[in-house]
Amino acid sequence: MFEASVYTHRRNALRSLLKNGIIFLPGNTEAPMNYPANTYHFRQDSNFLYFFGLTQPDLAGIIDLDNGTDILFGNNFGIEDIIWMGPQPTMEERAALVGVESTHPMDELKNYIAETLAKGRQVHFIPPYRAETQLWLSSLLGIRPSFLKNYASPQLIRAIVSLREIKDEIEIIEIERMVDVAHMMHTTAMQMAHPGITEQEIFGRMEGIALSKAHGTSFPIILSVNGQTLHNHSHGNVLTQGRLMVSDAGCESADGYCSDITRTIPVGGKFSQKQKDIYQIVLAANETAIEESQPGVFYRDVHLKAALMISAGLRDLGLMKGNVEDAVAAGAHALFFPHGLGHQMGLDVHDMEGLGENFVGYDEEVHRSSQFGLAYLRMAKRLKPGHVITVEPGIYFIPALIQQWKEQNLHAEFIDYAQVEKYLDFGGIRIEDDILITPDGCRILGKPIPKSVADVETEVSRGL
Repeated sequence: MFEASVYTHRRNALRSLLKNGIIFLPGNTEAPMNYPANTYHFRQDSNFLYFFGLTQPDLAGIIDLDNGTDILFGNNFGIEDIIWMGPQPTMEERAALVGVESTHPMDELKNYIAETLAKGRQVHFIPPYRAETQLWLSSLLGIRPSFLKNYASPQLIRAIVSLREIKDEIEIIEIERMVDVAHMMHTTAMQMAHPGITEQEIFGRMEGIALSKAHGTSFPIILSVNGQTLHNHSHGNVLTQGRLMVSDAGCESADGYCSDITRTIPVGGKFSQKQKDIYQIVLAANETAIEESQPGVFYRDVHLKAALMISAGLRDLGLMKGNVEDAVAAGAHALFFPHGLGHQMGLDVHDMEGLGENFVGYDEEVHRSSQFGLAYLRMAKRLKPGHVITVEPGIYFIPALIQQWKEQNLHAEFIDYAQVEKYLDFGGIRIEDDILITPDGCRILGKPIPKSVADVETEVSRGL
């Protein structure tokens, strides 16, 4: 938790961006796994965390725009709770930690909201993403759960995005600490990537590092020799010599700040020439995209630059053909690179995605494309100093997609399907770094994680 003044400043900054009414920010509740007392690891709502800083369940925050006051609703713990959990701070003590002077029991929230609505004051809220929060908001506001998204405040959403997307120094420090833990996770995966090891063993070791050195993973670890499946959470394969293993993983701090790194690793420690050729194309796209990421540049243009480099590299290998600019304009490259270059990152690994991707990654200057591949770009707008962005180009050989496009004779003027079919068992390659946009360019966050061919091969050999 940061100092109380940080949260007071954030709430005042938010207050300055909206005119009247109240801002209602519900925290999360516990979520049971298989019976009420056996719960998943608790994760606080990121917007509540950003403005009110408390990581306990069953809290709600109010920012009163008219009266200039902040209120926390929540209950003090009773003796039955203390028996199981030990002594706990009072609500007043918790509130003081984040600069809030006024607290009320949770059962007073319903009347508070009802009185606010009765006076004709606006209640600004953001779209809920958990079912229990939807039901709670529905009962408090008198809005059917299915209509809550329609009544969410676009003014509040835009204001939160404008604040949260610009990271200050204390946030960057937290993110870099998590990238450094991710360094341990990924170098451990490299050192374990040898024939006979199961994906599950590597997955378990990586998750253990995240739990022992941080506050757990920032998303379920993606680790598979079937890297052609973009988000592969199955870990049942045994590693065999010559396969490629994609490792996409990060962790988060106690305050919720994330890392998100991907590396692709040759099982046994040596890339084949075929693998090296594809890997070098992805690496060049990654490094060029990082160089191109500067203030004032549309991230969509950086994405398209990476797509051009991938298309040019695949043309040099004979998998694509024709004019690469025309191929990218037509979307032919998406057979191999079907996702966006990256996304914002911070308190959420896909930062603020719960507010709506179009509010976070797009604005009045740039709108989402409907083209396959480009439509999946989460971040397209102009880069600003303080943005933290992932840069994660990839090349994948997805048999079902290749078969579909071939049967449709799709983009045949740009794709040599006879050559592509020689790669059906290749898998996929993705390389991802986390970068900070600075006033004069950008920098990669955290301790450098091996990504050149030589450095990855050397790291794998350390596990022998």
